[in-house]
Amino acid sequence: MKEVTVYSRSGCHLCEIAIDRINSVINDYDFTVNIVLIDNDSELEKEFGEQVPVILINNKIHDYWRVDLERFTAAIKS
Repeated sequence: MKEVTVYSRSGCHLCEIAIDRINSVINDYDFTVNIVLIDNDSELEKEFGEQVPVILINNKIHDYWRVDLERFTAAIKS
């Protein structure tokens, strides 16, 4: 099973859209989702700053800012 991690911020509109898109296909593919808020975590804020949402698949960066569902599902299936 693949693991998807989304680094996000509170109140981030792009993050909410990305998470909604990922969740829209969670029942169709075999993966889990972990949402990590970078708020108040100086290390994560330094690493990801304004790039959120950052989407990782199995701890490898897949994308920043937006989720292209076709590309995302292709990565999940592979």
